[in-house]
Amino acid sequence: MLSVDEKKAIINYRIQKSYGNLNEAKEVAKLGFWNLVGNRFYYLAFHMASALLLDKGLASCFHSGMIHLIGTRFVVKGLLDKSYGRLLSRLFELRQSGDYDDLYDATEDEVIPYIDKTFQFIQDMEKLIVFKGE
Repeated sequence: MLSVDEKKAIINYRIQKSYGNLNEAKEVAKLGFWNLVGNRFYYLAFHMASALLLDKGLASCFHSGMIHLIGTRFVVKGLLDKSYGRLLSRLFELRQSGDYDDLYDATEDEVIPYIDKTFQFIQDMEKLIVFKGE
């Protein structure tokens, strides 16, 4: 089991990693690498979701499990907007397609609409995290 200090450190690291992925997404968007932008969008949501889950004493070893826990523990209970459940699933699909599907390349028109929604999603998740500190 993690100590309080270890838990805070991991939560803060995951929050920082999330915002780092946001900065990476912005930079690669300038270069037009839309598969990579989609990948970074998913991971910025993933790392913030992982921080939120740890904050609440939850964890998953699988991406699908993390998506499920966010849905059942936060979206269904009204702690996060229901559109975020769909958003997280769509970001996962975008990442999977961009990383693994043959003959698929994400486009600017496909990816750009997720910028504001994903940023709001991570901010709303961060507001639910209470176990963070310096």
